[in-house]
Amino acid sequence: RPPRVKESVSVLNNIANVYAHKCENDRALEYYERSLMIREKCLPADHPDIGASLNNIGLGYSRKGEYDRALEYYKRSLKITEKCLPADHPHMPSSLNNIGGVYVDEGKYDRALEYYERSLKIREKCLPADHPDIGASLNNIGSAYSDKGEYDRALEYYERSLKITQKCLPADHPDIASNLNNVGLVYSRKGEYDRALEYYERSLRITQKCLPADHPHTADSLNNIGSAYSDKGEYDRALEYYERSLKIREKCLPADHPHTADSLNNIGGVYVDKGEYNRALEYYERSLKIREKCLPTDHPDIGTSLNNVGLGYSSKGEYDRDDHVVFCD
Repeated sequence: RPPRVKESVSVLNNIANVYAHKCENDRALEYYERSLMIREKCLPADHPDIGASLNNIGLGYSRKGEYDRALEYYKRSLKITEKCLPADHPHMPSSLNNIGGVYVDEGKYDRALEYYERSLKIREKCLPADHPDIGASLNNIGSAYSDKGEYDRALEYYERSLKITQKCLPADHPDIASNLNNVGLVYSRKGEYDRALEYYERSLRITQKCLPADHPHTADSLNNIGSAYSDKGEYDRALEYYERSLKIREKCLPADHPHTADSLNNIGGVYVDKGEYNRALEYYERSLKIREKCLPTDHPDIGTSLNNVGLGYSSKGEYDRDDHVVFCD
């Protein structure tokens, strides 16, 4: 490849990375796709650099919530990686993790675990035992178990991950904040809300110290603290944190991103608990509209939104409108 072509691709990728960091995912995709076009023109079809470009585009679609498109690019990237690199090459776990992450977002947790565990196995084989990437794989597996409702298994993996990250990273590193947040989430799901808040607030302190004020990770921490207060029945405190989270997500994510829908749904739930059903319906319906646009038609979150809208009308006494209610076994 001529040096000037290589430099051009590098510049395009760097620009794309800046846009991705700013959460301007459409602009990032524009530059990633231009980079891919150049590489496909001047490199063999199975060159690792083409796999890297496909992976970047998959990441862009994943951040937009377009999970089927993300999987398409991630799997094309993995196919190239499997063909041209050794089975235990460091690029392989990254591809496997990315696919696993999309399956989590789609609610397909067993498929996610399949890819996450393959990634961990490779990393344990070729990296030191306390390497941050092993911590990341353990964290991902914990996340899938948490979403499946297997909380003790989740804590096992999260705590192993946290131990590694605290050993090998600075005390204010974002990965430690992420680990703390995830442990808090499991305690919240187990009903141990004060323990959850302890971990969430430690996570938020780190996030606010090392990331921009409007970073998505800050929104995640605020959202989780709001959730714990909601579960404790402290609804005004919950709204305070949920609304701060929503404000960040609306600023830095696409308008129809699933995380924005999550924030709207959470705020709706607090208004139901406060008996303010009209306000609740306003947020529930906005959440449903986003989820129907960006998620598969059979995604559990759409069922949750339909159920919430129906219950909102039922709570108002508008029983003819509660046909949205979905009953699940």
